Amino acid sequence: MAREEFVVRALVEMADTLVGEFDVVDLLTGLASRCVELLGISAAGVMVATARGDVRLVASSSEAMRVLELFELQAEEGPCLDAYSSGEPVEHLVLEAGGPPWPRFSVAALEAGFHSVSALPLRLRETTIGALNLFSVGMMQMREPDTLVARAFADLAAISILQHRSTDEQQRTNEQLSQALNSRIVIEQAKGIIAERAGISLADAFNHLRAYSRDHNLLLTDVALTAVDGTLDLGAWLASSERRGSESP
Repeated sequence: MAREEFVVRALVEMADTLVGEFDVVDLLTGLASRCVELLGISAAGVMVATARGDVRLVASSSEAMRVLELFELQAEEGPCLDAYSSGEPVEHLVLEAGGPPWPRFSVAALEAGFHSVSALPLRLRETTIGALNLFSVGMMQMREPDTLVARAFADLAAISILQHRSTDEQQRTNEQLSQALNSRIVIEQAKGIIAERAGISLADAFNHLRAYSRDHNLLLTDVALTAVDGTLDLGAWLASSERRGSESP
């Protein structure tokens, strides 16, 4: 199979992750491996920022790469961090021990056998979520076609991760909404039970419910459940409500 076909197949496989559920770590590990297989580099790694802005190592193509990237995070200097913080590519750079722009990182990279580096941000429009490190034991810069493929990989990874985060957030929102709706159903049931048994209005029944939950530092939904299953004495509701006074539902 021609190299171009391998590149197309890799891009298609990554694009497939945009549909349905997928494992982010598996996606980025595959991305790092494909970079090594197709771009003529020696190692690749991916760092991604958390919701708090902390950058974490997610995938590496080799153990040597993993150790070096962990050092990069510890030393707080290196190509991946620069690409993430600036949102711009770090162009190919031949490393010199102790030289700029990363004096400590360059020493560690050379000791690991890497002599040149570059990095690409994982970015979609104005949102940068991480970066892709590209390392080589040689000093030659990647060819322009390889650079374009690397950028395509980085862009697809960014889109995939952002979609994954959006789906997770939407799922959490839906779960919270569903929980809120279910809670409201239980509360309405409890209001009806209290109103009927105490001979009071639904509004007053809600006041009893809410007052008791506050007096006993309990969740309103949990108190409503005790009213529905009949495990709490009605007199307790009335006493709590009388101490607090009326409130609107």
